[in-house]
Amino acid sequence: MDAPIPFNKPYFSGNETRYIEQAVRSGKISGDGQFTQRAHAYFEQHWGFAKALLTTSCTDALEMAALLLDIQPGDEVIVPAFTFVSTANAFVLRGAKIVFADSTALNPNLDAGALESLVTPRTRAVVPVHYAGIACDMGAVLATAARHGLAVVEDAAHAIDSFYNGQRLGTLGALAAFSFHETKNIIAGEGGLLALNDLQFARRAEIIREKGTTRSAFFRGEATEYNWVDVGSSFLPSELTAAYLWAQIENLADIQRQRTALWDNYCAALAPLGPLGVGLPALPAYATNNGHLFYLVCRDRAERETLIAHLGQRGILAVFHYLALHRSPYYAARHDGRALPWAEHYTECLVRLPLFYELSAADQARVVAGVLDFYHRR
Repeated sequence: MDAPIPFNKPYFSGNETRYIEQAVRSGKISGDGQFTQRAHAYFEQHWGFAKALLTTSCTDALEMAALLLDIQPGDEVIVPAFTFVSTANAFVLRGAKIVFADSTALNPNLDAGALESLVTPRTRAVVPVHYAGIACDMGAVLATAARHGLAVVEDAAHAIDSFYNGQRLGTLGALAAFSFHETKNIIAGEGGLLALNDLQFARRAEIIREKGTTRSAFFRGEATEYNWVDVGSSFLPSELTAAYLWAQIENLADIQRQRTALWDNYCAALAPLGPLGVGLPALPAYATNNGHLFYLVCRDRAERETLIAHLGQRGILAVFHYLALHRSPYYAARHDGRALPWAEHYTECLVRLPLFYELSAADQARVVAGVLDFYHRR
């Protein structure tokens, strides 16, 4: 019997343990050591962020964004309903009311055309999520935000090395949050990044990240005392995390070539499903594909469950994704009652196929054969 094919397998490029050992031998394994500084410099110099700060997770980066925007109880924040809970929870922690936006018929991203109707005098921010690394319609998002004086925070958890009209995702909003969780393209086990594109936030971001203190400035010799001056938390990762991440950053181009090739293979091999009414990832003209994940949109929930079971019987792990947050046990009673049919459609029908660096051509062919066999039998 063929070996099982997992949904994900964390990639080990080869230098991770060597760099971790270097960090240990340096005597500096808490945050903001040599590997953290290398990562910051890389993202600032090569990606164009005004300031980059590694965090312990994308969740923490989003929570820092909410603090930097000074979100207060009663403020409203527009968030897609089809997303991970952290996108909303970061602002709920500050007392915000979440106004959920629907997805589009084209893909699970936020419907930028409907944003205008969701804005009220209490709206403070909008948080577009670039699902599967495919850009939201950021032109429309930014135009609406500019008309109403709203902050834009890009949830770029999926979006490393992906673009909107030639601009890197994460450089378009005032703030952006990335993830280096083990399921992402480049990883650190857990880990994240807060990208700041507006330098008005830079000094306070360092303070918030260091428990509300001037610790970072003090150790650079820019402050004479180490004081508590603001709210904050311990958002910075250890050097062990940063060392692992640096090895991944060094191999980003190779990782991306492999992942995008796998994505392209899926897209070509499964194209015959389109005429059957099965949804495939759609790339708008303004977006690129970064090979983060490959999904299908089944015709109904029963079909998705049967497909997952069918693949499971062949040793292939395929999985569904988010449960729309407006229907969640925690927030359903707080939702304003609007129907969000596309978010619910993806909740019921979307299935993700295995995609990871070491997925072999033979195993990908097994996945494709399993999917096509399922639909040929129906």
